Amino acid sequence: MKPVHWQLEEQDNYTLLTLDVAGQSANVLSRAVLEELEAILGTLTDKPPPGLVIRSGKASGFIVGADVTEFENILDADTATELARTGQRIVNRLAALSCPTVALIHGNCLGGGLELALACDYRVARDDPGTRLGLPEVRLGINPGFGGTVRLPRLVGPLAALDMLLTGRALSARAARRIGLVNDVVPERHLLHAATAMLGKRPRRRLSLGKRLPGWWPLRSLVARTLLGRLRQKASPDHYPAPYRILELWQRRAGQEQEAASLGELLVGRTSRNLVHVFLLGEGLKRRGRAQAHDIKRIHIIGAGVMGGDIASWAASKGFHVSLQDRAPELLARAVKRAHAFFRNKLKDPREVQAAMDRLMPDLAGNGLPRADLVIEAIIENEEAKQTLFAEVEKKAGPQALLATNTSSIPLETIAKALSDPSRLVGLHFFNPVAKMQLVEVVRGEASSEVALNRARAFTVALARLPLDVKSSPGFLVNRILMPYLIEAMNLVEEGVPLAAVDRAAMDFGMPMGPIHLADTVGLDICLSVAEELSGPLGITVPERLRDIVGRGELGKKTGKGFYRYDKKGQPKRTGSAKAGNVPITERLVLRLLNEAIACLREGVVADKDAVDAGMVYGTGFAPYLGGPMRYAESMGETGISHSLYRLAEVYGKRFNPDPGWSQLELLGQERLAH
Repeated sequence: MKPVHWQLEEQDNYTLLTLDVAGQSANVLSRAVLEELEAILGTLTDKPPPGLVIRSGKASGFIVGADVTEFENILDADTATELARTGQRIVNRLAALSCPTVALIHGNCLGGGLELALACDYRVARDDPGTRLGLPEVRLGINPGFGGTVRLPRLVGPLAALDMLLTGRALSARAARRIGLVNDVVPERHLLHAATAMLGKRPRRRLSLGKRLPGWWPLRSLVARTLLGRLRQKASPDHYPAPYRILELWQRRAGQEQEAASLGELLVGRTSRNLVHVFLLGEGLKRRGRAQAHDIKRIHIIGAGVMGGDIASWAASKGFHVSLQDRAPELLARAVKRAHAFFRNKLKDPREVQAAMDRLMPDLAGNGLPRADLVIEAIIENEEAKQTLFAEVEKKAGPQALLATNTSSIPLETIAKALSDPSRLVGLHFFNPVAKMQLVEVVRGEASSEVALNRARAFTVALARLPLDVKSSPGFLVNRILMPYLIEAMNLVEEGVPLAAVDRAAMDFGMPMGPIHLADTVGLDICLSVAEELSGPLGITVPERLRDIVGRGELGKKTGKGFYRYDKKGQPKRTGSAKAGNVPITERLVLRLLNEAIACLREGVVADKDAVDAGMVYGTGFAPYLGGPMRYAESMGETGISHSLYRLAEVYGKRFNPDPGWSQLELLGQERLAH
């Protein structure tokens, strides 16, 4: 049978094996791809070539890992374990070939792709920022299953291997060479030559004693205990068991059979199923954005505050030419200084840092506006100020320019009143901090054209961000759902519940940060502004303590004091007890959030439940192990949530009245069962 995904070509002194998965933009190791590889390896075992070079035919990279979509169809641990054993068997056949083998790596080499590369004798990587090598399985709630937990520590040493395995972080080509993960890093034009030279030289490499020592049996338990303590500070074993399992596998020198069994058990567990759900939601958002070209090269950003400045630096780091305008020279100077620090930390290479700085132009006079393909407004949250600005922007911007506002709560229809052609206006709502938050809400106003929205989605993906379509309405999706949650936390504090108790309850539930700490981090002035904007439409009562704190100029982390006081490193000084008696803190916080989520779904703020989950996980960090608020609500049951809300409403007031959306969901569920 003629291969569909793999192509074998015999050269003079070696054989070239190229993977180009049919019908996919990136190479994934699906069952079909693995079965085809096994057949080819059988041929090569019977008749070994002088050498074998494995490469990708995709411009996007080497191999991004297993086909995650197949995970959803695996319902029992035995099936998952057998899948891992199959992968191990095939990768082991590659490792057992009698000829020397080289993996030629560019772009993403992740998960099963890296495990396949680890089975080769040598690895040569392309020298550019796009080359990334990693084992991110822990982020899907599982451990590597094709021999990665066994081969990686042997190659780079236990400490470097565990850092990669426990965090899931990917390394650049140069960082990979420093730890011994790849043998050589060369420019594109030298890749094949470097690989064939490796086949001829067959260099031998021995792991240094210093790198091997932490794996020595008397030290292994000490290393494991140290890492276990660090893990517990970052993730609960009840919520995220995978890193603990990886550490356990290493500590007891587990082999491939134990690795496969562990993967099988984890893959069908709640955490992995929900993390896979979240991952696929993100991939879906990317696909929609990639469906259109954005044709945007030059960006003009108005407003050099924290948000505007950070959007500018992020866009410049991704290759866009950015002009940044503000009325105050000192604000521009501050934004450029922040950008330079960001580039040095992110890009490392001085040449790349300078290139990014060259793409970011402080523009006091607004000279970049007429040439811009995209204009982003990031000024204060004030209707009149935004309307006045856009009226001026429309006069000066080119006819092809997409106009976007970074408003966090003001409806686009209000801003669009200042425009003669409101079809050009969309919302691009970034979240703070821009460099860490993956979500961007692409806001659709009543007059926003589909062409404008498509360009906005595609641009967002080009920024390595996830575009979520939301309808223009007060607070859009994320702030609309988040604000009742934050306000309830402040209500608890006004009732006398200690700050630490409120934050601890949320973090024990699985939130990455407590709501009080989050409000301080966002900025209490911003929280107050959004709360007041939403108070009418949502009936929110703004806590008096919030008004008082903002009135005193205590705006949170950025001023060194808000609900908490902050040290010089920006860490909150936590004082007081974390005990709160019998107050149902978690229930009050979470049910306020869920109730607003179902209201957004009922009102059509987003298209479906998956969009709610994607928005809240990627936009706020809502407990990823639960899969998002709607996924969590399904596990709890709509009826049970409604009853809990009624009970809380009797004690704490009408803000807990169940939204009508719960009864609609319940009816839909009954209809599904009936059919």
